[in-house]
Amino acid sequence: MAQALARLGMNSEADPRNTHSVADTVAEAWPEAENGKDYYVSRNGVKYAGTHLLIDLWGASKLDDLKLVEDALRDSAIAGGATILHCHLHHFQPNGGISGVLVLAESHITIHSWPERGYAALDVFMCGDCDPYKAIPVLKAAFSPDFVTVSESKRGLVP
Repeated sequence: MAQALARLGMNSEADPRNTHSVADTVAEAWPEAENGKDYYVSRNGVKYAGTHLLIDLWGASKLDDLKLVEDALRDSAIAGGATILHCHLHHFQPNGGISGVLVLAESHITIHSWPERGYAALDVFMCGDCDPYKAIPVLKAAFSPDFVTVSESKRGLVP
């Protein structure tokens, strides 16, 4: 594996000359913006890039309706306060499942649907002041799931 990484210009060995801590690396990679505004989130003494939700819809309907899926993703982004940059969806045949991404200035929303099972897996990742939790009621209204599961991860957590 080390040889494969070396061919890619990567090194799996720790460099003994590297005296930087993780905190030093983070500070160098994410300095305060020149205008003094920091686009990271700071809540309850914790600083991180954004909130990433993994959302499973079970017993959902209309998961093969391309226009409805696009509208639901766009509406959920707007509800969360995000800026939409681009949408790309692929409609599989013959089962009608849809996979796609809504690219946001503040990250992304993705969907993978299995209409034959009434199931959809969504990622809602939003940085800064956006609130991905506001996307959930929009998704529930669009797909009428029997139940929803949600897990949260804080991405880019500053040590």
